[in-house]
Amino acid sequence: MDQIDHRILKELQADARISHQELSERVGLSPSPCARRIRRLEADGFITGYSAVVDEVRMGFGFSVFVSVKLDQQVDRKLVEFEREVKLCPEVVECWLMTGSFDYLLRISVADLNDFEHFLTGRLTKIGGVASIESSIPIRWVKRQSARIS
Repeated sequence: MDQIDHRILKELQADARISHQELSERVGLSPSPCARRIRRLEADGFITGYSAVVDEVRMGFGFSVFVSVKLDQQVDRKLVEFEREVKLCPEVVECWLMTGSFDYLLRISVADLNDFEHFLTGRLTKIGGVASIESSIPIRWVKRQSARIS
């Protein structure tokens, strides 16, 4: 992994649809060596896939809520059950197992506060083993990128 590889990753992270020609010009390589490097970065697992960044607001889900969840017990069976149930919830777009005073951090994507209330009372609080929930509503994004490169 050298500086050119880092530049390739940064350019692809900014626009994965960039042509090999344009990418090679931006990183200072001819197209063939640039394409070989991309294939190597994919084969070596530095690039794990490509995706589209979808605008949640345009999709009708412009209200995000961060929810910290504490389980009544931190035993394997409870963790597995909670994770299985959360994976079935389309409202949960991210779920992290955490250290600290809460066991999980979720990012919920819904239409509005009313939609969040229905998810919270109708789904999340009904998952077995949930002892407490704390919600935080973000005001605005300050920084967003898909991965750290350097």
